[in-house]
Amino acid sequence: MRQLAPLAADHEEEKILLVDDNPTNLQVLLQTLSGRGYKLLIAKNGDNALKIVHKVRPALVLLDIMMPGIDGYEVCKRLKDDPATSGVTVIFLSALDDTRDKVRGLETGAVDYIAKPFQAEEVIARVETHLKIHRLEQALARRNRQLEAENEHILESMREGIVGINGHGKITFANPAASRITGWEAAELIGADAHGLLMPRCADGAIRPREETALYTTLTENIIQAVEDDVFWRRDETSFPVDYSCTPFMRDGEADGAVIVFRDITEKKRHQDALQNALDELQEQKDKLMHMSRLSSMGEMASGFAHEVNQPLTAINNYAQVCLRLMQRDPINMESLRDGLEKIGVQARRAGDIIARIRSFVKKPDHCLQVVDCNRLVQDVVKLAEVDARHNGMEIHLDLAEDISAIKVDPVQIQQVALNLVRNGMEAMRDMPDKNVGLWVRTERLDREFVRIAVIDRGYGLADDAEQKLFTPFYTTKDDGMGIGLSVCHSIIQTHGGTLNFIRNPEGGATFWFTVPVAEI
Repeated sequence: MRQLAPLAADHEEEKILLVDDNPTNLQVLLQTLSGRGYKLLIAKNGDNALKIVHKVRPALVLLDIMMPGIDGYEVCKRLKDDPATSGVTVIFLSALDDTRDKVRGLETGAVDYIAKPFQAEEVIARVETHLKIHRLEQALARRNRQLEAENEHILESMREGIVGINGHGKITFANPAASRITGWEAAELIGADAHGLLMPRCADGAIRPREETALYTTLTENIIQAVEDDVFWRRDETSFPVDYSCTPFMRDGEADGAVIVFRDITEKKRHQDALQNALDELQEQKDKLMHMSRLSSMGEMASGFAHEVNQPLTAINNYAQVCLRLMQRDPINMESLRDGLEKIGVQARRAGDIIARIRSFVKKPDHCLQVVDCNRLVQDVVKLAEVDARHNGMEIHLDLAEDISAIKVDPVQIQQVALNLVRNGMEAMRDMPDKNVGLWVRTERLDREFVRIAVIDRGYGLADDAEQKLFTPFYTTKDDGMGIGLSVCHSIIQTHGGTLNFIRNPEGGATFWFTVPVAEI
């Protein structure tokens, strides 16, 4: 920004015009003011004085009143009526010392009145005083012009549209950005009704009632209104998204209008939409990765599940053969036949339960948070994992808190996390001599907001750098592992607002635990 001019700037040789039809008076004034750094000019009548003032623009005029032709009053009036000369300082010198004459002189625009005969010291003092005042006025005028230019430059360079509104809702001012954004020329905006021209409209395009607009609230209640993501209208009747504010303009403690500052957020919304699309695509890829992880777990457990399902199917086949033989006897033993059919039903439900758990686990989630029983969810996970447990010759023990709260989670995703930790724990214990102690799954109320689920193993433990690498994608210590299991689990728990972490057990092995939020009651 340019530097403002100092208030009292150094001045050039100042011009003073001496106007009197009496040569003696002029001579005395010349002698009095000579040698004081002023350029002295003289005029012997009113007409001559007006010509000189228009030509050289003196800083001050010492003006006699009683002159032939145009008197001093008329000269002063003409100077003050002309914008080009209204800033010239006028001091009357006259033998008319009646109060009414002095008042008349001041009313025509003079700043002072010196009665004749005058004293040299008085003339010098008053001239110097009024010249100082004149310099200050000129400096202030320059500063005001400079500030106005700076303000105009700022308003022109602003990207936000700024519109001034009077108390009746009429536009009184619009900066260039307001015209550029709306397509209206400044002259078209001035005097127009802001409610009908700019303010947001109803869904069908009709003008919204004044009482429902932020501008109306600002004008009637004297409060600032900030509105995000609304719609303004252009000259061509197309709309554009805006953020805007309405600030009351106060005068004497009351709202006398408002200032609307608005910003076209079309580009901002375009970026937001692009970001949202990217986030949606990222979420879709995360969902696919989670689904792949669940399918991978089921693939690894496939042989165990096949064996698990084969048992009830074999039993169903055997009971069916028995029932057929019973039906060939005469008479038919209905009680034995009924017992066989009931056993077929039990085994069918057993196989169905196994298949239902698998289907529930591998399905793609609908990202629906549900209020579920924490202990029941853990029990369902253990039922899925029991196949692996029997295959590995170990047991899974449950330590479920009785006062555990319901949790609000995506049950499929939380089952995926718990199953992954259980299977990792069993794999860590598979070749260990203490695997007969089994794996423990524990639930506990952590605090008012979270429940903790922990999986405790007595396996081979964790590497020294596990803290830095364990939850990193594609890091694995397994020969055939993908390294996405714990990374996916970490992402799932973070999405739920919880924490996934581990500790090394003093007796060996590790405890992996995670927290999930308690459902609000």
